[in-house]
Amino acid sequence: MQKLIAAPSRKLKLIPLVASTYFMVAGGPYGLEEIIQTSGYGLGLLIVMFVPLIWSLPTALMVGELSAAIPCDGGFYIWVQRALGRFWGFQESWLSLMASAFDLAAYPTLFVLSLGQIWPPATQGYNGLIIATGMLVACMLWNLFGAKAVGDGSVLLGVLLLSPFIAITVIALFRHSAFAVHTAHISPVKGGFLSAMIVAMWNYMGWDNASTVAGEVENPQKTYPRVMMITLVVIVISYMIPIAAVWYTHLAPTAWSTGSWSKIASLVVGKWLGIALVIGSMISTFGIVNSLTLSYSRLPLAMAQAGDAPKIFERRLASGAPWVSIIACGLLWSAVLIALKANFERLLMLDILLYGASLVLEFIAFAALRVREPHLVRPFRVPGGLPVAALLGVGPTILLIIAFIKNRNEQLGPISSLNLGLLLMAAGVVCYFITVWNRNMRAKNASA
Repeated sequence: MQKLIAAPSRKLKLIPLVASTYFMVAGGPYGLEEIIQTSGYGLGLLIVMFVPLIWSLPTALMVGELSAAIPCDGGFYIWVQRALGRFWGFQESWLSLMASAFDLAAYPTLFVLSLGQIWPPATQGYNGLIIATGMLVACMLWNLFGAKAVGDGSVLLGVLLLSPFIAITVIALFRHSAFAVHTAHISPVKGGFLSAMIVAMWNYMGWDNASTVAGEVENPQKTYPRVMMITLVVIVISYMIPIAAVWYTHLAPTAWSTGSWSKIASLVVGKWLGIALVIGSMISTFGIVNSLTLSYSRLPLAMAQAGDAPKIFERRLASGAPWVSIIACGLLWSAVLIALKANFERLLMLDILLYGASLVLEFIAFAALRVREPHLVRPFRVPGGLPVAALLGVGPTILLIIAFIKNRNEQLGPISSLNLGLLLMAAGVVCYFITVWNRNMRAKNASA
């Protein structure tokens, strides 16, 4: 087991880790609008409540058990490597980093689009690219101060993010009949249920990202299981209550569309709250990128410690931050951002293929470790023994297959997302064998 390097005073505690995990998974109710638009309020709220039971809860339980049992930097990379071998551990990390390249290049673009609603020059000419790149640099610099700085900052960002939603919830309760159009008999859009399910999966995705900083968490054996359950409850509540409050005003589902929280706040409360929701969306995307930089930057570090990446990635600052890894990840995301510019679709197919494959590997590793290491000390254990451990990933895998079929024809510019994803997966296999060859050559030269 790896050493826990960060000094206790610089380690993440319960609430900061909850806040960081909240941003890694959710980043607030933004992104749920399409669920209400396509399904209506009643069915939409059922989807928001039902999806985490078969999608998020199994993942959160797995992360809770394995992070407590194997609290190492690298998290899921270490689990898969330990359970399935070096090849699959490398693929797990590769898939996650490739998924991050598109996710963390897309979020800065969303930041610029939000800023453009209150300052139109942000989206003109090269301004957007400069601002988006500047946002990535700001998150990299913040992360250089260490995991504790990111966690403590996430608490503040979380309060700022959720404050406008608290306001819209409270004020909406006093405007029961604010809108003439009653929504009780509005039919969902055809095919909307499946689309809404996939959007909900998108908004409940990323629980395993919290595991990669386990070496920098105070008392991870007790902290992680609590973090998983607390964060799940907070996310579900923060999703459902604002939507239910707007439903109470009888605002028609047709008023909802992607990115429409600002418009809805302006209608229900006033323009001032609409502006606050725009600022909140910028806080959301910044907080997401900042927390995910914390998570993903630990993967090259862990790979270097295991001999699967150059040793230079092991270098840390006094804060415990792996500065070479942070800079390398930032350069990767910036390169993808510049290459794709503003040409970002939802990237659902690419995320489903890359993230989904890595998640399935984690569930296989979870069950394999129950067989291979039955005596591993598990401070938190998912109840039910091996059968439950083996079945835990069935629900998420079925949802991934459904989402894959639904979005298999998605295009990313001139290439299909499916073909690009398969190419990236194949590149991971090639890179592994190049790494093995390089490692063998170094060992041969050292013994010569």
